[in-house]
Amino acid sequence: MKIDIADGHDACAHKTMPDRLALPIWTLVAPALGLLAVLIGLGKMGSIGTAAAVIVLIASVLAAVHHAEVIAHKVGELFGTLVLAIAVTVIEVSLIVSLMLSKPGDSATLARDTVFPAIMIILNFIIGLCLLAGAVRRWEWS
Repeated sequence: MKIDIADGHDACAHKTMPDRLALPIWTLVAPALGLLAVLIGLGKMGSIGTAAAVIVLIASVLAAVHHAEVIAHKVGELFGTLVLAIAVTVIEVSLIVSLMLSKPGDSATLARDTVFPAIMIILNFIIGLCLLAGAVRRWEWS
């Protein structure tokens, strides 16, 4: 791909630019900050540490989803959907496990109460999409 770059000597100098740009820097920094936050125990440093840990956690999750999205675009629609589904599942399971480890007394009910609604939401969404696709395909709305 060619782009026009105006510099001092030639107003229409043509330079080539790569089709794919490098990953944004925040997607590389956020997971490193997340690891650093875990190692220093940022969540145990009072309310400011907890707020910082929440911000780092959100940034790390967004970076992981961004990486999964980049991989999904590279491998195509079919496998990309599977990559994104697995990435979201891994993120959800890791959050549930971290909650279970922080509160050892009531772990079984916590896991059950968090996984069951997620499964129900996903299944209802899939069934709704199937019903919508079938209705659109057959043009029957009753």
